[in-house]
Amino acid sequence: MGIFTITLPDIGEGIAEAELTEWNVAIGDEVQDEDVLGTVMTDKAAVEIPSTVAGKVVWLCGEPGDVIAIGAKFIQIEVEGEGNDSAAADAPAPKADAKDKTDDTAEAAGEKPAAPAPEKSAEKSPPKAEAKSQPASQSQAARPAAAHRPLAAGEKPLASPAVRRRAQEAGIDLRRVGGSGPAGRILHEDLDAYIEHGPPTARQSGRMPALGTRDVKVVGMRRRIAEKMALSKSRIPHITIVEEVDVTAVEELRGQLNAAHAANRGKLTLLPFVMRAIVMAVREQPEMNALYDDEGGVVRQYDAVHIGIATQTPAGLTVPVARHTEARSVWDCAAEVVRLAEAAREGKASREELSGSTITITSLGPLGAIATTPIINHPEVAIVGINKMAVRPLWDGKEFQPRKVMNISCSFDHRVIDGWDAAVFVQKLKSLLETPALMFVED
Repeated sequence: MGIFTITLPDIGEGIAEAELTEWNVAIGDEVQDEDVLGTVMTDKAAVEIPSTVAGKVVWLCGEPGDVIAIGAKFIQIEVEGEGNDSAAADAPAPKADAKDKTDDTAEAAGEKPAAPAPEKSAEKSPPKAEAKSQPASQSQAARPAAAHRPLAAGEKPLASPAVRRRAQEAGIDLRRVGGSGPAGRILHEDLDAYIEHGPPTARQSGRMPALGTRDVKVVGMRRRIAEKMALSKSRIPHITIVEEVDVTAVEELRGQLNAAHAANRGKLTLLPFVMRAIVMAVREQPEMNALYDDEGGVVRQYDAVHIGIATQTPAGLTVPVARHTEARSVWDCAAEVVRLAEAAREGKASREELSGSTITITSLGPLGAIATTPIINHPEVAIVGINKMAVRPLWDGKEFQPRKVMNISCSFDHRVIDGWDAAVFVQKLKSLLETPALMFVED
């Protein structure tokens, strides 16, 4: 028998590392050639790592959330024959501690894994374990909560550091716990009784306080979203303009087109009309359809309009890209949006479909609010936010008329987009959406 070490393969596009997001196997599992071992995530997409051999898993490089270098050891499998890692065969490697940062590289692929950390001594057991070892007569189930003595202003409750630490970890305010020790000192048993029976107010009402806490590790897509949002807000000074748009006319046009063509051309939502309006607006203001290299001090303007569509998926927010919307009809745009959204939600969108946008649309649909402040999709310089549509009374010069109204919230990179230019762009979108025939008039 031998050990076969599989390293994290080169995923392409000059990527130096990837985040481990999921294991499909565990130590001791039997795997076959081409079985999926785990999934890693780059800045752009999730990538499944397949096995290249058959055998038994004996070592894993870490846990979800760990960042692994390209070329570093990913997994070790016991195989028939000699394998490819004689050093590992001499001393089977233990599972890596998730708390340790891996700094394996392709050059260190033959090193033996680090030995596991020694177990903690009994003297360092947490105080909670000591409380559990009390005799039955002093158990928290049998001991009622001690009477609570009101504390004077500024007075601190008496308790040992271990009790204070337990209370802090459980989210309990010791000023609400009665102490049964000398001078009202709060003991471990008092804390156990408080957790079991609750404070006096809870006992009177019959409702127990919620005391639990939990740590949820931020990994995978959620970590990427967090990093991208932090990067955008830290580097880009946003300016957001909110404008009210009367969408009655475009909604009437959309209804007529759907009645006449939905059966053979597909159903239109409002989004394709917004995409068409953006295409026409950036013809007059190409600086909006651009990417800003803030380190190089260069704004790259694009003739092609590649619109990112912010899409909510089970894994988090993704932005698939509808390419060359300047060459698409509203029906083409509608079909592409549906296709990209389905691929993103099913996790099947390719890296190419999730990158390369030049301007982005974000919408919460019917769940949207009156107004939002969209965060720019770095390194773009503009984003268009679509808010909830509602029927509101608008003054037509003689009387109030019920009209379908929707606010648009557009954010701009104020380093390269002046407030005046941003306002002009928003007014152009408003004009096109309120007079939709203009969107179909070519120069």
